[in-house]
Amino acid sequence: MQTKCRQMGGRAPQALQLQGLRGGRIGFESPFSHHDIKQKMQKRIILVFLTLILWKTGISGQELKSQSPLVIAHRGASGYLPEHTLAAVALAHGLGADFIEQDVILTQDNQPVVLHDLTLDATTNVNNLFPGRNRKNGLFYAIDFTLAELKKLSVRERGNRSGTESKYPRRFPGKSALFKIITLQEEIELIQGMNKSTGRNVGLFVELKDPEWHRQE
Repeated sequence: MQTKCRQMGGRAPQALQLQGLRGGRIGFESPFSHHDIKQKMQKRIILVFLTLILWKTGISGQELKSQSPLVIAHRGASGYLPEHTLAAVALAHGLGADFIEQDVILTQDNQPVVLHDLTLDATTNVNNLFPGRNRKNGLFYAIDFTLAELKKLSVRERGNRSGTESKYPRRFPGKSALFKIITLQEEIELIQGMNKSTGRNVGLFVELKDPEWHRQE
């Protein structure tokens, strides 16, 4: 797990925090704002509004700096376990993350699953289980598979397409078959359950990966 700025590339995600999911919080990052002039104007208005609020209430910059930073677990505890797995989510929760950042893409049958890449090559054994299902560019796309098919795959530590080399050799062994692709619903239910059993209020940042690409598909 790393801090917010480090994991999000130094930019603060635009998030809408929703309360009431059994104590959970979900933040949805908008991938459209930088293309939409109207939303840019709205952001500027909100920024001015917040500035006026801080001035009116007398909150100083020093007081804001004294607040504890939020810890956002990038793809779960991805430094210890394969990214975007239930185990990585549970470990991030146990290590004290405030939010867990997750990427979401769609399957062939329009089910939201938690994966960073549009393709499956780098983090699963798709090449072994479904040979010949790749596109002309040689890559296997998650959207070409149903949820039932994706559930047959094993998720491994990020590596090369054949799975023979790990990008991070000091992390969890790359050939393990312990982990599976998860749905967004499964992740929400896990976080809700852990929030209830621990009394914590860990939230979830959901990033919709490449929505324009999905629309074209």
